[in-house]
Amino acid sequence: MTESTRITTPFTAESTAAEVVDGIDLTGRRAVVTGGASGIGIETARALAGAGAEVTLAVRDLGAGERTANDIVATTGNKQVLVAPLDLADQASVAAFTAAWDGPLHLLVNNAGVMASPETRTPEGWELQFATNHLGHFALATGLHRALAAAGGARVVSVSSSAHLRSPIVFEDIHFRERVYEPWSAYGQSKTANVLFGVEATRRWESDGITVNALMPGGIRTNLQRHVSQEDLDRAVAAAGGSGITWKTPEQGAATSVLVATSPLLEGVGGRYFEDCDEAGPNQPGTRKGVAAYALDPEAAARLWQVSAETLAR
Repeated sequence: MTESTRITTPFTAESTAAEVVDGIDLTGRRAVVTGGASGIGIETARALAGAGAEVTLAVRDLGAGERTANDIVATTGNKQVLVAPLDLADQASVAAFTAAWDGPLHLLVNNAGVMASPETRTPEGWELQFATNHLGHFALATGLHRALAAAGGARVVSVSSSAHLRSPIVFEDIHFRERVYEPWSAYGQSKTANVLFGVEATRRWESDGITVNALMPGGIRTNLQRHVSQEDLDRAVAAAGGSGITWKTPEQGAATSVLVATSPLLEGVGGRYFEDCDEAGPNQPGTRKGVAAYALDPEAAARLWQVSAETLAR
């Protein structure tokens, strides 16, 4: 990527999801938003529904999903807001969701996630953050590949984080079986995986008309930080080279997700990383901005895909 090929838009860190999608007609398009009943997932789903899309909220808490769906219907007037159960840490739940999906899928927003949780393992022994943030979404997207290909020009949105700057994929010990568990390193590794997924998925699926991009939504105070105290958050920001976070509203936090999902400027564009409604440049040491070279490395992306597929096949 050179500066001349880097995608920039008229929008900024202050732009909202509604502003980004204004004037875009998604009538007839079908979207899935994971984690669509909390945080920026709500505002992502609201913006897509407001533009006319049929939106399925894929959520663990069906009660929260129904309340959110009712709220979105009331605020947008779009009655095509659906709710379906999905627990990304449970492979049977992911398989049930993909098996139940019928027809084309135009937009898949992989938004759900867990941040800096205490050491927890799935029944398979996988580290929870990697299992949820990456493996669950990997299984979901690959399971929905046929539906995405049937849509023609489908887009997958991979919600990453500037925390990817904290860790590449440690292929020798992804699940912290040998090294000491550190919540932020585990989170960072899973967010790097979100970016690498976009690189390899675009390479594999571009011929099907499917593109995948990753993004950093910005700092938004949501339930995602339920495991993190303010002191821990400040310490983590300082350790990553930052001097503090400028907090966004959920409406602003959803803007880059919605831009990646809908902007005509991204037609046919995949395997890239966006922040504050623009494609990010390379990370500069000592900052929390930009993308790490290891997160866009095609060899690491191909290796991660292979490892992920093998892990899920066991």
